[in-house]
Amino acid sequence: MSDELVNAASQARQRAQARYSNFMVGAVVESIDGRVFTGCNIENSSYGLTVCAERVALFKAVSDGYREFKRMCVVADTRVPTPPCGACRQVIWELCGDIPIILANLAGDTQTVRASDLLPHPFDRSFL
Repeated sequence: MSDELVNAASQARQRAQARYSNFMVGAVVESIDGRVFTGCNIENSSYGLTVCAERVALFKAVSDGYREFKRMCVVADTRVPTPPCGACRQVIWELCGDIPIILANLAGDTQTVRASDLLPHPFDRSFL
């Protein structure tokens, strides 16, 4: 099934709007019941309003009523599989907890990490 996630994220990547950086990213998040939500990065000329592929996929899932997720996959055209940015790591932790995240590149290299590996000391509701 992870090959299917990598393929879905690769296809989502092709829909990225990255006219400024040309750094196209695709992501998928899989709900606990197996539904897959895709996302691609969408850039804005003011960069700060850019939304990453991981957050697009998660926000689509949440807006459709899904609240429990079992894993995520992120694909970029990089030499080595590239992890999510800091903002995405925080959102992944908040919405998904310690899920496995498959990182992949277009060369077929993959690596699976846990959200806790990417964000070892997360800020969450326990601090509120």
